[in-house]
Amino acid sequence: MTLPVVHRKGSRMKILTALTALTASCLVAGGAAVAAEPPAAPSATPVKHTSLAVCNKQADAKKLTGPGRARFVKACRGARS
Repeated sequence: MTLPVVHRKGSRMKILTALTALTASCLVAGGAAVAAEPPAAPSATPVKHTSLAVCNKQADAKKLTGPGRARFVKACRGARS
């Protein structure tokens, strides 16, 4: 025995319309949420590192040479070198 297949007129169209409306509302809500986020604030004060020229002048004043001078300049610049 086979069960009769009942087709409702327009049911496929209603499902597609509902899915389209749901998709559109999700896209609009997602876009609004992204647009509502404030931009990342920059840091209040940028970190200032001692310049190489200043560190070299200090090394000259201490009469440092060779590896000792290199270690001093590296430490002076905050290990950025």
